[in-house]
Amino acid sequence: MTALGAISDGAAVEEWRVSWLGRRGQFTGLLRGLSGLDPDLRREVGGRANQAKNTLEEALARRTREIAQAELEASDRLDVTLPGRPIITGRLHPTTQIVREICQAFMAMGFSVVEGPEVELDHYNFEMLNIPSGHPARDMWNSLWVDYVNEAGEQPMLLRTHTSPMQARVMEAQEPPVRVVVPGKCYRYEATDATHEWHFYQVEGLAVAEGITFADLKGTLYEFARRVFGEDRQIRFRCDYFPFVEPGVDMSISNFRDPATGKRPINRDEDWIEIMGAGMVHPKVLAGVGYDPDRYTGFAFGMGPERIGMLKYGIDDIRHFYSNDVRFLRQF
Repeated sequence: MTALGAISDGAAVEEWRVSWLGRRGQFTGLLRGLSGLDPDLRREVGGRANQAKNTLEEALARRTREIAQAELEASDRLDVTLPGRPIITGRLHPTTQIVREICQAFMAMGFSVVEGPEVELDHYNFEMLNIPSGHPARDMWNSLWVDYVNEAGEQPMLLRTHTSPMQARVMEAQEPPVRVVVPGKCYRYEATDATHEWHFYQVEGLAVAEGITFADLKGTLYEFARRVFGEDRQIRFRCDYFPFVEPGVDMSISNFRDPATGKRPINRDEDWIEIMGAGMVHPKVLAGVGYDPDRYTGFAFGMGPERIGMLKYGIDDIRHFYSNDVRFLRQF
């Protein structure tokens, strides 16, 4: 015990343990020698020997802790003032982040956010949007139909191909003025590649009231582009076709080179980048929900949040959003 107390380093403690309590240690040899004693004496001496062994083991453990603490205090490699290890916290998915950013931009302009069903009726997904059965415009959307046939032998339900059905649902439920944005998931039977997914998000916008003009549409979308892509952003409209708006346009944002650095805001070698489709609500859509198209006008627009995110953050493959790759998700 005295020798143990005089030891001051871990290696010497281990040598002491092997010398006394190891398989060939002095105390272990003493215990083995008890087998030659008289049974009564062996019982008495064995009990005392075990007590002594326990005492030695406790002293060994105590001295080991004391030396470890002394070495820790003497070491200059541990800075106890350093902060603890960071705790990994959860965060919102990048698609959720950009959807919320888009919605907040329009909420600041007085729009409300509503949602609708992902399993939709043909009546709302197509017919109420000026796309009757058999119309060639339906070929623009590769639809996924629900395996259900009604009594008339029709398939009336599908996974919605866009969030535009909520135009009709919202207008049916309330009188003008209407000002809403509709975020939600959509589905199309398409091949998957770097710019296409069979399931994706879309944000639809609708404003209907008396006296709304194309200038209101331009002003609203210009403000949106400035809020999401920066104050210096310019926009461009070109004619396009969508069955439920007339006239229809696509909207692009500017991507000009900086004269000083020669770099573009978005890493694509294009001066203009398309980000959404839009237009004035077709009079037939207004009449279909009971609005007087001679009294009310409106505009609508639709965009893909993943596409907005790809342009804003320089993402080159839409499949990253749904790959569940932690290396990608940790960047947002």
